[in-house]
Amino acid sequence: MVRKLFVLDTNVLLHDPRAIYKFEEHEVVLPIYVLEEVDKFKTQMNELGRNARTISRFIDDLRGDAPNGLQGGLTLPSGGILRVAVPPNCLFERTTGDYDSRILQVAQQERDTHPDRITTLVSMDTNVRIRADALRIKAENYDGERIDTDQLYTGFLTLTVPAQLVDRLGKRQPVDLAELDLGQVYPNACVMLVDEGNPKHSALGRVDVERTQVVSLRVPREGAWGIRPRNLEQSFALDLLLNDKIQLVTLVGRAGTGKTLLAVAAGLKQVVGEGSHSRLLVSRPVMPLGKDVGYLAGTLEEKLNPWMQPIFDNLEYIFSNASGRHEAGRSYEELLASGTIQVEALTYIRGRSIPQQFMIVDECQNLSSHEIKTIITRAGEGTKIVLTGDPQQIDNPILDSQSNGLTVVAERFKSEAIAGHVTLSKGERSDLAEIASRIL
Repeated sequence: MVRKLFVLDTNVLLHDPRAIYKFEEHEVVLPIYVLEEVDKFKTQMNELGRNARTISRFIDDLRGDAPNGLQGGLTLPSGGILRVAVPPNCLFERTTGDYDSRILQVAQQERDTHPDRITTLVSMDTNVRIRADALRIKAENYDGERIDTDQLYTGFLTLTVPAQLVDRLGKRQPVDLAELDLGQVYPNACVMLVDEGNPKHSALGRVDVERTQVVSLRVPREGAWGIRPRNLEQSFALDLLLNDKIQLVTLVGRAGTGKTLLAVAAGLKQVVGEGSHSRLLVSRPVMPLGKDVGYLAGTLEEKLNPWMQPIFDNLEYIFSNASGRHEAGRSYEELLASGTIQVEALTYIRGRSIPQQFMIVDECQNLSSHEIKTIITRAGEGTKIVLTGDPQQIDNPILDSQSNGLTVVAERFKSEAIAGHVTLSKGERSDLAEIASRIL
C-alpha cells in the first residue's frame, strides 16, 4: 500500500494539536511556515495559545525519535510518518508575509516531487482549499472531529403504537421498551407515542434506560417561573432541564426557538425555587473581536454588559410577568447583587472548579470541542451544565456546522445516561422572527 501525503495547514494544528496522530499509516507533512506561524500564537492566553504551545511540545518530544532530523521524517505511534518540509533557502527569505501562499507552494512541491503518491492539503480555511483546487492540488477540510449534520442526533423520535400504550403513558404509567419497536435507542431520548388508529391521540415520554422504560414527561403545569413550553420540543427540553439526574443538556436550534429562555427559567426554578443548586451561572464566549474583556474600557461589569445583554434580556422577560416576580419575591438585580445569579464571560473559567451550580453556556457553536471539554471538566459534584447554540450561526473563522463543539458534544454524549439532547426547530419568539429565520 502506497502511503498518502497529507500537508497540514496551520489552522488544523491550532484547532486540534493531536491532528498529527490522526492520519493512520500515512505521511504527515508540516511546512516549516506552519511551525513559524504557530510560534506567533504561543504567547496568547486563550485556546489558540494553549494549542500552539501543545503542538510545539508534541513535536519537541518527538524530535528524539528522528535520527535524520525532522526533515528526514520520524515514525509516529500509528505507523505513519511525520516530516517537516523545508523549501530551499527558505530560512533566508522574509517569511512574515502571506503564509497561506507559502503553504500552498509547499503542497505544490510535494505533489510534483512525489507524482506516484496522492498529495492532499488539509485546511480548515475555505479560501485556501479553493486556491489549492485552482492550482490542481487536492484539498480537504479537516474531519478529525466533524459530525455529519444530516445525521445529527435530534434527541427525539415518533412512534406509531396501539391506543392502549398511548393511554398508559398519558396516565403517567410507564411503557416497557420491550413493548415498543425502537431499535437502537439512546438514554433520555424523548418519545412521542401516536395512536395508530387516531393520529391526534398522542402522549409524550422519555427513555429511562435504568428502568428500561419510557416514562411520562415531568413538566409542571405552571412551567418554570411562568415560562410554559409552547410546543413538544420545548416540553422535551424543559423535562431534561428540570431532571436532576441529567447532568448535561445540549439544546440546538435556530434563533427564537426558546433555548436560552427555557434554560434560564429552569435554572431559576432549580436555584431559587427549589434550592437544588447553590447558584445560577450563565456564561457566553466573547467572540466579536476575538479578545478577552480586558481590551474594553470600564469595570468588569461594564466590560461584560455588551456581550451578556441577551442574558439580561431573558431575565428581564422572565421577571416582567407576575409569575416571575412572585417566585422570587425580589428583582433579578437583587439576585445578581447577592451572587445567586452570576453572569460572566468564559475567558476566566480555565482552572476553576464549579460545584453545586446550574451552569448555562450560551452560543456554544462558537466554541471548539477542546474549549467545551475545558468547560465540562470544570463541573464539580452536583453541577448541571446546559449548552445552547445554533450551529448555523457561527462567528468563529475556523469552525463550521460540522466541527463546532456543540455539535460534537451532542453527538458524542448521546449514549451517556447522564446526558440529554433536544434539537428545537419551531420558532416561538414572534411571527416576524420566525418568518425572518426561515426565509432570510
